[in-house]
Amino acid sequence: MSTNENEPAEDKKESGRANWVFWIISAGLILAFVGALIMVLAMVLSGSGSTSGGGVIFIGPFPIVFGFGPDAGWLIAVGIIIAVVSLVLLWVMRRKLGEDG
Repeated sequence: MSTNENEPAEDKKESGRANWVFWIISAGLILAFVGALIMVLAMVLSGSGSTSGGGVIFIGPFPIVFGFGPDAGWLIAVGIIIAVVSLVLLWVMRRKLGEDG
């Protein structure tokens, strides 16, 4: 077999991987937008005077978790859990891609 016969199969494999990554990123962006929209609607409809918020900022592999308001403890805990899950998924995907490529 010559190498030319294997090239289309490799191109198809790379194309499938790129398509999968595109859909994962698109789904993440859509979920982030829907989550932000739900939070804004809940805040507007609740009319309560107290607000709470929190977030996670990644600088390289290091997460910075912050929160404010009466529910800051829960928000920080959820932020830490999300940060750890994100780092584990990144590690697993890197190992998986390393085995394939």
